[in-house]
Amino acid sequence: MAPMDDELDLRGLKCPLPALLTQKALAKAATGTRLVVLADDPLAAVDIPHMCHTQGHALEESSTRAGYHIFAIRRGPDLAAPPTDPNDQ
Repeated sequence: MAPMDDELDLRGLKCPLPALLTQKALAKAATGTRLVVLADDPLAAVDIPHMCHTQGHALEESSTRAGYHIFAIRRGPDLAAPPTDPNDQ
């Protein structure tokens, strides 16, 4: 059985809170975690994809339904962490 996605319902919150709270949730999640974010702020359609791009997370899906946006985000690796060299043993 596949693990369930984490869901973050941010409907009712205005810019910049949806992007900031999404960023905070992803920072706490393990690499590879899938987070589904619901947001009805119009600027979330710009802010959340931009945050994913700059922070190294994968925006797997983005859609609009019944007046709110749905974002499926896969948490990427920490960009601050140095790359792992397989030759270092």
